[in-house]
Amino acid sequence: MITFPNAKINLGLNIVARRPDGYHDIETVFYPIDLHDVLEIVPSPGGATMLHTLGNPVGCEPEKNLVMKAYRQMKQLHGSLPEADIYLYKHIPDGAGLGGGSADASFALKMLNEMGKLGMPDEQLAEMASQLGADCAFFVYNRPMYATGIGDKFAPVEVNLSGYWLLLVKPPVSVPTGEAYSKVKPAPSAEPIPQVLQRPVRQWREVLKNDFEPSVFACHPQLAQIKQQMYDAGALYASMSGSGSSLYGIFESDILAESASGKIGGCLNFVMKL
Repeated sequence: MITFPNAKINLGLNIVARRPDGYHDIETVFYPIDLHDVLEIVPSPGGATMLHTLGNPVGCEPEKNLVMKAYRQMKQLHGSLPEADIYLYKHIPDGAGLGGGSADASFALKMLNEMGKLGMPDEQLAEMASQLGADCAFFVYNRPMYATGIGDKFAPVEVNLSGYWLLLVKPPVSVPTGEAYSKVKPAPSAEPIPQVLQRPVRQWREVLKNDFEPSVFACHPQLAQIKQQMYDAGALYASMSGSGSSLYGIFESDILAESASGKIGGCLNFVMKL
């Protein structure tokens, strides 16, 4: 069986409060986009489950990969699950705030559920996914969702960007998540993000914020420059996704998005329809 885990972007990201456990309560909207990895799971003729990675380099041992953790988790729950060869082709950039690893894990759970004819509902799969990572459960539902808590509590949200075009830019910069969180100052939201998203996209620039941007841009001025380049090229809205380092711009046409892409060099650029 083969499937295509997709990435996400964050529409707004507010760091609301620091929790006693050291984590942070956040508010954001996860929006799925058309950028994919490839995941294939087939029965293993060798009698042992193995993960084979291709494409972009994967910076961890196979057993520490979220896909293998998803398989082990499902195997522990359903011992009848057969051993498998798992092939993961990485196309979504890592460390970019796009959720690629989380998507791979959740799609693996969904595939194993289907392959094993286990009949597990989305709610149960989402609960399992949340044990692998805070945002993993989003990819079980894989539709626009309002996320709160540490990014692990989800509610459907009405936002539709169909017809717009997205320019996604991944510069050669790494932003450790812990470092990004250490430099933000939590504060309650002035206006809930789902409410902000009801405004026309061209009005988002002044009201839809990512709280990571000020501190991350101070450390990495190149990211601020890329965001400004997108606006200069006609983006209706531009933002960093998650804690970075990827940025995206929303454009009214493919011509504008492609033109903007051509002006931003030295980065991985992806243009896609929303």
